[in-house]
Amino acid sequence: QKQLVESGGGLVQPGGSMRLSCVASGFTLDYYAMGWFRQAPGKEREGVSCINSRAGTHYGDAVKGRFTISRDNARNTVYLQMNSLKVEDTGVYYCVANVECNSHPYTWNNPDTSWGPGTQVTVSS
Repeated sequence: QKQLVESGGGLVQPGGSMRLSCVASGFTLDYYAMGWFRQAPGKEREGVSCINSRAGTHYGDAVKGRFTISRDNARNTVYLQMNSLKVEDTGVYYCVANVECNSHPYTWNNPDTSWGPGTQVTVSS
């Protein structure tokens, strides 16, 4: 059974940085495209970033140039480095396995994805 557990969330000031981690168990990350989604209160869920099995990456327009996704297959872990954080980056961040990783974030989710429980990121002064 695929399980994903996110960590690294918390409170950070605007302009600060934070790194999220997602550890997978019950399966090997190597062959899966992985993604990060987020959902802010009162807003729709949106794709943040994805990385395919060959380490190719895509980003949502709102985070391009500020966030970096990476994977460490040996540790079965995916990371999301978030820099220059803004108040509007606040939300629950979810790690997702088996996404359709391409340049269109609205297509990343599909019926075969597996989701972690999420970690709260709050950007506030």
